[in-house]
Amino acid sequence: MSDLFTKVEEAKNYINSVKNIKPEIAIILGTGLGGVGHEIKNKTVISYKNIPHFPLSTVESHDGELILGKIGNKNVVAMQGRLHIYEGYSAVEVSFPVRVMKALGAKHLIISNACGGMNPQFKTGDVMVITDHINLMGHNPLIGSNDSRLGPRFPDMSEPYDKKLIELADTIAREEKIKIQHGVYVGVTGPCLETKAEYRFLRLIGADVVGMSTVPEVIVGVHCGFKILGLSIVTDQCFPDCLKPADITEIIKIANEAEPKLTKVVVKVIEKL
Repeated sequence: MSDLFTKVEEAKNYINSVKNIKPEIAIILGTGLGGVGHEIKNKTVISYKNIPHFPLSTVESHDGELILGKIGNKNVVAMQGRLHIYEGYSAVEVSFPVRVMKALGAKHLIISNACGGMNPQFKTGDVMVITDHINLMGHNPLIGSNDSRLGPRFPDMSEPYDKKLIELADTIAREEKIKIQHGVYVGVTGPCLETKAEYRFLRLIGADVVGMSTVPEVIVGVHCGFKILGLSIVTDQCFPDCLKPADITEIIKIANEAEPKLTKVVVKVIEKL
């Protein structure tokens, strides 16, 4: 962890040498959800490949760029493209950018993803506020020695997703007449989609949606003191008794179509923080 602290500082110092602003809010944009990046004004874009120790995104729908600028009157830093364990990265590498964004000065983290819906009340294109998560990835980014400069040895996970931020998102959704679901996100490693038996199991243990990201970043976000808002777009329905083969092109298409709703909620949340 001491080596990790040094790497975080080196990445932070490089970013500050390109654009020295102190962001108040950090944003992670998931599959098909890059529209928030277009809302950032006075932007500076830094490729991940230029930032010391930053892993490179290998997923086709992820740009792999860090954006610094303003939304409203707030300084923000946004990841346009995230990392995944299924790309071959460790949980520590996947969550490394979260530590860097915290080191830059951000206090709030807004994280988004595309996910499969298992709750029969959810429809494709729905936006869901994450109220809690289940970690079935078999990985934890905090394993190993702990550096107290980065966070506590045993971070409390009783409220990983901030209740006040959830209430704010709900209020904005009502004002904008956007339907918002609430639910539990279960994180799995991927990259294969689940079997019918696995969907039954995940639903049985209390999950509403399933995805291959978010959990490592949230764990590290809690560890380093972020207030976190998690938002998902339901891109496919995962009902075991009528399960259809997954179409990744269709999943990205649905995420793109639903993205304006999520963008509106995120922008309004940032403006009101």
